[in-house]
Amino acid sequence: MASMRDIKRRKQSIRSTGQITKAMKLVSTVKLQKARGRAEEAKPYFNHLYQTIVTMFDRATPEVRAHYSKENGTAKKAMIVITSNRGLAGGYNSNVVKQVLGCGIPKEDLLIYAVGRKGRDALRLRGYEIAGDYSETMNNPLYSDASDISTDVMDAFENGTVSEIYIAFTVFVNTVSQVATMLKLMPADIGVGGDEDGEPGTAEALMTFEPDPEEALKLIIPKYVSGEIFGAIMEAYASENGARMQAMDNATNNANEMIEKLELAYNRARQSSITQELTEIIAGANALDT
Repeated sequence: MASMRDIKRRKQSIRSTGQITKAMKLVSTVKLQKARGRAEEAKPYFNHLYQTIVTMFDRATPEVRAHYSKENGTAKKAMIVITSNRGLAGGYNSNVVKQVLGCGIPKEDLLIYAVGRKGRDALRLRGYEIAGDYSETMNNPLYSDASDISTDVMDAFENGTVSEIYIAFTVFVNTVSQVATMLKLMPADIGVGGDEDGEPGTAEALMTFEPDPEEALKLIIPKYVSGEIFGAIMEAYASENGARMQAMDNATNNANEMIEKLELAYNRARQSSITQELTEIIAGANALDT
């Protein structure tokens, strides 16, 4: 059995750790409230932007859709991986990494655009090529950061460096549930409202583009990609703080349980020490009487 001194030291150590985890939980709670608010405020804009793109492709001719809805033939693919810069968030980061590892794309054909140091380091150790690092974005996510990422991946798509663009991130469901997922951004899997021959549906008239279809799509497609990336970053940022809050809450509860068990062990050790001292006193008194 451990001595009372050892038990007391361990109690103090665990109590200090519990205070840290409790403080981290409170910080994550405040950040989560702000992040969830920003995500909810931004979601209507990105939903309407997506619907606009769907309508444009659905009512455009096949020639207009072809450039952004067909692969360019190269085997390379881009993957935007959104994780956190810090740990202590349960399985948040590892779940996103598992999405990348299980996507079925060979690592030699995948270019990683990392948003978050944890995902970047984990994939680099597994031999993936890091084509871009935007980890600082997760410290204070802004739309301009998403626009910069969009510009880089769209340039790679336009010049034929990559044939597809994916994004792996975590969807915020609630404070105790976050779901790692992966979406395909390009080629655009949208505008499927045509007939069997690939022609636009006849229920609505074709959309008129000004000044011309190419110019219009060159303006709107990057905004669509930027919007999807920023929406994913907002979801991931809220998910990160939700996961960390939950992890720190569990850690604090575990610390409290360990302290309770150590209290019992300390009391048993103290009782045993008192009993031994009494036994020695009584034995010494009996020896004097004899």
